[in-house]
Amino acid sequence: MRAAVLADIHGNLPALDAVLAEVDAAGVDAVVLLGDIALGPMPAQTLDRLTALGDRAVWVHGNCEREMVTAFDGGEVPGPFGADAAASAALIGQAHRDLIGGLPLTVTLDIDGLGPVLFCHASPRRDDEMLLVDSPPERWAEVLDGVDAPVLVCGHTHMPFDRLAAGRRVVNPGSVGMPYGHPGAGWALLGPDVTLRRTGYDAEAAARQIGAGQHPQAQEWAREYVLNHYSDTEALEAFTAIAREQAGSSA
Repeated sequence: MRAAVLADIHGNLPALDAVLAEVDAAGVDAVVLLGDIALGPMPAQTLDRLTALGDRAVWVHGNCEREMVTAFDGGEVPGPFGADAAASAALIGQAHRDLIGGLPLTVTLDIDGLGPVLFCHASPRRDDEMLLVDSPPERWAEVLDGVDAPVLVCGHTHMPFDRLAAGRRVVNPGSVGMPYGHPGAGWALLGPDVTLRRTGYDAEAAARQIGAGQHPQAQEWAREYVLNHYSDTEALEAFTAIAREQAGSSA
């Protein structure tokens, strides 16, 4: 089996379409959707496009799926992104809600050349845990304790990397819809090895398409995440602070 891994699409349909064109050309057997799929400017269209992949799609839930389901069901989403979850949830239907509400936290596939690969959004134990390329060894050892698979693929931080940690290979494909540190849509091709890919697309045209949608912050979203790109330094600084808070709260 060969697989394409698409993480953190965040409802960016133009970026997704560009990636799927390259995925089709690669002739993969599976398309692993690594969570944080639809929270963004075009949530329903994104879910419809991915549902059309049929059995090739392998779905994993992220924190944004959990938050969108909570908002759709009338609950309050705590934290700074509650309004974003509510705005995206208002643009999907019951079938979309039921789809993202029933996704697993982890999936394991046997990939050619790599063996068993464990896929998760953030970590094998939480859908919102910050695992960074420079997270300390003891943090990795704690997170990977009990994981049998020799390869772990996770997303959540929107920055690609491929490293060894606690005796396992850990890969982050980056983000399709909201990449940090580079333009274009990040994803990964697995089998027989790991290839981190970046797909370019017309940012100006994508911003116009997104901005014409029904999301109340569509134009602002397009400016911030399609026309602009946060640097890896900015993202690592913000995420490291969150990771330290999480480590302290679990101590």
